[in-house]
Amino acid sequence: MNISQAVVKRIESLCIERNLTINALSNISGITQSTVNDIISGRTYNAGIATIKKLCDGLGISVRDFFDSDLFTNLEQEIK
Repeated sequence: MNISQAVVKRIESLCIERNLTINALSNISGITQSTVNDIISGRTYNAGIATIKKLCDGLGISVRDFFDSDLFTNLEQEIK
């Protein structure tokens, strides 16, 4: 799994935990729905840390909490 895939899975799991749709997440985070959809669909390969911070703010968690997941352990090496 690469970092982009891990970010998508983490966003999806946090939404499921909180019973939120992607649209609801975009609304509470102040990020356009198209941006969140692009991240989830993989059209945006590199979600910026500022965007992830806004998503975390909307979810009521810290950036540290976002990345504190087994999903981010043993990621594929990005530089080959």
